[in-house]
Amino acid sequence: MAGRGGVVNDTITGIATWDGIVPPQCQPNPLILRLSANLTWVLAHEPLHADIDANKTNGVGPGMAFANAVLTEDNTFGIIGLVPCAIGGTNISEWGRGTFLYEELVRRTQASLKDGGTIRALLWYQGESDTEYREDAESYKEKLERLILDLRHDLQFPMLPTILVALASGYNEAFVNIVREAQLGIDLLNVRTADAKGLPLEPDGLHLTTPAQVRLGEVLADTFLQSNPTGAISSSTPSSGPRRCSNFVFGFLMVSLLRCIMVVLANLTFS
Repeated sequence: MAGRGGVVNDTITGIATWDGIVPPQCQPNPLILRLSANLTWVLAHEPLHADIDANKTNGVGPGMAFANAVLTEDNTFGIIGLVPCAIGGTNISEWGRGTFLYEELVRRTQASLKDGGTIRALLWYQGESDTEYREDAESYKEKLERLILDLRHDLQFPMLPTILVALASGYNEAFVNIVREAQLGIDLLNVRTADAKGLPLEPDGLHLTTPAQVRLGEVLADTFLQSNPTGAISSSTPSSGPRRCSNFVFGFLMVSLLRCIMVVLANLTFS
C-alpha cells in the first residue's frame, strides 16, 4: 500500500528515486481526501504515504487507483477519505496488538472519525518480509487472523470486513506459497482475498510496477463494490471465527494492502 511503483534504486549510489509518473487512474480528485501524518484531511495525491512511510522512497501504490475506480463505478458514492498507515518492509509480528504500528493504526483510524463519516473498508497487503524464514511463514495465518480479530475488538466493529491481497512475490518461493495459502485460506467471516500473483514486478523482483499497482487498485475496487448494500462482505464458506455477531448490520468496510494498512471512509461531512 505504501507503493513502490516507479521507484528505482541506483546501483552505484544505492539511493532510491521515484520517477514521478502518475498515471491517469491515480490523478487527484476533489472527492478523494487523505488523512495526513498530523491527522488533518488534505487532497489525496501520489505518493499517498510520503509522510507516513517517511524513511523510504514512496511511489505509486494501489490506493489512488482504488479510490478513483470506486468513484468511476459508483458516481453516487460521495467523498472518500483514505487513511494511509503503511510501513514498507515490515513483518506481521510488527503489527500485533501492543506494537507501535498497531497502536498507530488504531489511533489514526479513530482520529479519522472525528469529522464524521463511516468506516467502509480495511485493505491489507503485506507479507513479503514473512517469506524469508520458514518459522515466519508457517505462523503467518495465525498472526493474521489474530490481527483481524484484535482490530475488530479495538475498533468496536465485531464484523470488520477486510480485503486481503495474496502476495505476488517474496524472498523464498517455497515460503511465499505458504504465506499465500494462508492469505487465501483465512477462515473468518467478512474476509475476501484479491490475488496479485502474475502482476508485473519492478526490476527488484519484489515490488509491483506502476501499471500493476493500478490494476491491483482496480481489482480491490471491484471486490469492495461487490459487497452487499450494508457494506458487509458475505462469506461463501463457513467460518470458524466468532459468529455471535454474524447478523450485525453496519455501513462500513475495511481493507488492507502491501506492507501497510489503509482505512477507507466514505460520506464524510464537515461543519
